[in-house]
Amino acid sequence: MEQKYVAFISLFLDLFAFTLILPLFPKIFDFYASKKDDLTYNLLENSVDEYRKLIAHSTDRSLNSVLFGGLIGSLFSFLQFVSSTLIGAASDLYGRKPILLLAMTGTLISYLLWSISGFFIIFLLSRIIGGISKANVSIIIAIMTDLTKRENRSQAMALVGIAFSLGFIIGPSFGAIFSSKLSATASIYTYPSYLAIGLTTVNIIFVVLFYKESLPVENRSKSIKNILFQSIQFINPISLFNFKPIKSLNKESLNALKKIAYSNFLYLFIYSGLEFTLTFLVHHRFNYNSVQQGKMFLFIGILMTLIQGGYVRRIRPGKHLSASIRAIVILIPSFVLIALASNQIILYVGLTLYTYASAVVIPCFTTISSIYGNDDEKGTITGIFRALGALARALGPTFSSMIYWSFGASFAYIVGSIAFIIPLSILLSTKIKTE
Repeated sequence: MEQKYVAFISLFLDLFAFTLILPLFPKIFDFYASKKDDLTYNLLENSVDEYRKLIAHSTDRSLNSVLFGGLIGSLFSFLQFVSSTLIGAASDLYGRKPILLLAMTGTLISYLLWSISGFFIIFLLSRIIGGISKANVSIIIAIMTDLTKRENRSQAMALVGIAFSLGFIIGPSFGAIFSSKLSATASIYTYPSYLAIGLTTVNIIFVVLFYKESLPVENRSKSIKNILFQSIQFINPISLFNFKPIKSLNKESLNALKKIAYSNFLYLFIYSGLEFTLTFLVHHRFNYNSVQQGKMFLFIGILMTLIQGGYVRRIRPGKHLSASIRAIVILIPSFVLIALASNQIILYVGLTLYTYASAVVIPCFTTISSIYGNDDEKGTITGIFRALGALARALGPTFSSMIYWSFGASFAYIVGSIAFIIPLSILLSTKIKTE
């Protein structure tokens, strides 16, 4: 089997398992809120109630789940921020395959804990281990970079985007079905977690059997000391934004890469917060259950796949920057429509525009970043972008959920849509290297 398709299938299986939980978040928090003997959750909720009395406008206790969800989402991504760049750099030193299998084993452990998370503290522990282990996406992107030349790299990155789209089509739908149809006498998370365990186990076996190491020994980083030094730098966001571990770029290329990184960070900071609270918005405003949430993700996933398969992979070299600019312009009115949606027609018009931008922006940023650096720096550059993305996702959900919790969904989404002007203005002033 061609290796880029091995990487594609592995990424799809990982995202299939990862996205099972997405339509379940509101109901999962409702589940823990209903457990009077869950000391951890009750303690958190009582503390939040006291804080809300001091600063928030809303007295709706159901909005506490938005805040808790945002905090856990941020914690997951913060841990991913810490681990993804370190693991990306380790794969430059030791090879892709052993590090990929290590990350997948950690993910499997997190799903095993999720399957027994009758109390909130166990669920929290499962998300912590999952966040630490969630570095395989950056490794897969590095593998795609290993396997392709610059002139056809956008097609490989489109495969990454298609894997994300298919994961969002199938994962949330199966998560909703397994939680609602098969869990009549079990907790909402039971059968989805079993499916996640099965998929991850299959994925590990698949990688062991079919993936052949794509980074030859002669192309790997040679210095363990250098890797340790990089590891210290990778924890420092300033070092990441300055790409200090990358030594091969001239000043012009480095400045262009920094601008793309700033835009990527700000875009994901705003986007991730609004994306994470979307399930809570439709749950509160339209009373969506897990099945309706699954249908919404199915719509988003199918549309993303069509856009990425029909448009993104055909973007010509040199055109990825302009494509990402157009997508962010389209994203601004999408969140305004979602913010003001009083019926599902307006909601789905907003979701259509939102999906177009979701399908285009990150694959374009990924393709642009992949043209910079030497072969033994590709994994590090990819890891830096993934780490900055994880840092943005660590901050975004907390920021947006605090605004949502305090002032309501409409205010949060309108503020977010206006904020997209900032990364857009940075992109408009950026000139990139010829791809």
